Amino acid sequence: MNTLGQILTLTTFGESHGPAIGGVLDGFPAGITVDTEFVARQMQRRRPGQSHVTTGRQEQDEVEFLSGLLDGVSTGAPIAFIIRNTDQHSSDYDELKDLYRPSHADYAWEQRYGIRDWRGGGRSSARVTAPICVAGALAMLAFRKLVPALEITAFTSQIGPYSTDPAKDMDYSADMADSNPVRCPQQELASKMEEYIKELRKEQDSTGGCVTCVVRGIPAGIGNPVFDKLEASLAKAMLGINAAKGFEYGDGFASASQRGSEHNDAFRIENGQIGTATNHSGGIQGGISNGQPIRFRVAFKPTPTIGKEQNTVTRDGRQTTIAAKGRHDPCVVPRAVPVVESLTALVLLDQYLSSK
Repeated sequence: MNTLGQILTLTTFGESHGPAIGGVLDGFPAGITVDTEFVARQMQRRRPGQSHVTTGRQEQDEVEFLSGLLDGVSTGAPIAFIIRNTDQHSSDYDELKDLYRPSHADYAWEQRYGIRDWRGGGRSSARVTAPICVAGALAMLAFRKLVPALEITAFTSQIGPYSTDPAKDMDYSADMADSNPVRCPQQELASKMEEYIKELRKEQDSTGGCVTCVVRGIPAGIGNPVFDKLEASLAKAMLGINAAKGFEYGDGFASASQRGSEHNDAFRIENGQIGTATNHSGGIQGGISNGQPIRFRVAFKPTPTIGKEQNTVTRDGRQTTIAAKGRHDPCVVPRAVPVVESLTALVLLDQYLSSK
């Protein structure tokens, strides 16, 4: 439940309003130089309070490594790390002790465990994605040595009614995505997304959207068949992100309306190498990478915590209403971009190590 991976495993711990969150990354290769500045940059991309379209919570998200490194190089031992929570306002949630927030995990969690952490959702809070970004950064650093050509780029491809053209997914770079607060690589469209989020924040409402991820430079032959397919492992990881509601790779659901003659990726020789003329498969066939860029999309629901009054019930069965207070993202998508990249790196490194 709290562990991802088979050869390379990440176990995360901590709650949204506890003293700290953190993780243990086991199975990480020895001899990898850990660039702590790169790790810090990845954390800054995810951290709260980074722009006017995100939550106002201010966390510096400084990482403290406890084990597994010697003079900045991985030893092969488990890498343990913590991130201290410094700006939690648990009092914002006092009135939620005895009622269930619409579209949150409150009721389901209490039915499962008989107890729940009402302070921001505890383990069900998006706060727990911070350790994922630490581990993902380490996986990216490992690929610098193991597969230098590998490049993972995620970006906002939809917010509310505004979306990018899927035909241009391969045209975008990480720098283009990070050039604006919503992380959309199309600048004109990004401005519209930003204004839309601002309007919803004034209306005390929220919106959903999609993150698209493209992986270039991955060699063919990474992955496993049947129940450990590469796309299945990616889907499991992505759907483990808070608010994630959908996953598709390649042409995804659009392939349901295509003919075989339209969807098939014909093989060809290009520059002396075997490749395909198209990439409707999204770089994966039979659960294994085929050498083409991996391309997938993750859908996120609107943030369920909103200031508008909503109907709900209390723990003792009384009908009531709720108008949420506190600091929340009106749209989780911009901050989900580095989380998607991090999980992609972790899954790919795990599958890479299992394929060797």
